[in-house]
Amino acid sequence: MRFDTTGKVSLDHIYTQPDPRAYFTVLRTLDYCVPQLAKPYFAKLLKEYREEHRVVVPKVVDIGCSYGINAALLKYDVSMDELYARYGGDGPAALSREELLARDRELSRARRPAHPTRVVGLDASANALSYARQAGFLDDTVHADLENDDPTPEQRARLAGADLVFSTGCIGYVTERTLTRVVRAQGGHRPWMAHFVLRMFPFEPVERALAGLGYETVRADGVFKQRRFASPEEQTLVLDTMAAAGVDATGLEAEGWLYAQLYVSRPYGPAARTRSAGRTTSPDHDPNREQL
Repeated sequence: MRFDTTGKVSLDHIYTQPDPRAYFTVLRTLDYCVPQLAKPYFAKLLKEYREEHRVVVPKVVDIGCSYGINAALLKYDVSMDELYARYGGDGPAALSREELLARDRELSRARRPAHPTRVVGLDASANALSYARQAGFLDDTVHADLENDDPTPEQRARLAGADLVFSTGCIGYVTERTLTRVVRAQGGHRPWMAHFVLRMFPFEPVERALAGLGYETVRADGVFKQRRFASPEEQTLVLDTMAAAGVDATGLEAEGWLYAQLYVSRPYGPAARTRSAGRTTSPDHDPNREQL
């Protein structure tokens, strides 16, 4: 196994394949589940935004979208278990990429959402973006590395007009540089944001940058499982990284799982100032439940 500088195992290869079979095959063995846990929170924010701003079809920018997983869960009401079954095993392995795409396009046609959402995916993997767009999961794509480069005029146009910005696990590799560039692509508009961030990565630099752009950030109650550690060595390396950063892993990462926290950022204003972490919590949320 190869490990990155944070101690996490390198899974870069699963994000760059022509289709998502390797992605789901590998992550299924690690019980990767954070998109499923994020789904009700994203859906609740979308509902609030529709009602508050009277937007019929909100536009979401999904940062680090890979194969459009969040889009598929939100737009077509599938689950991670369905996706694991859809892309794993001998049956899907025997299909060509075009056959796999045809099956996914049928899914996107058959499951018309009651409340449509337009999702634009931002990612550094051209293959993942291409598949997600052709499958009908993503409505548009931006292939860019906004950590190092400003968006081109075309990329800026595709990012512009976002109502919400979501991410599930890319913060830490993606920093305030990317988020700042996404916000500045909106002109004077400020989209709502919701980011699930691994506890091993500090969110304070992002929060400070967003505050400078006119945002107030609230961390939701509870923690959220992301995936199991890939090996005892990965766990040891990550725990060392967390200890060096002053993060207590007792009862959480020390027990074998990576955990994330949810940060919700809205523009400053009377409505934003009256919100609390409770507003970001789904009705059946219990921070003491085992899956959180």
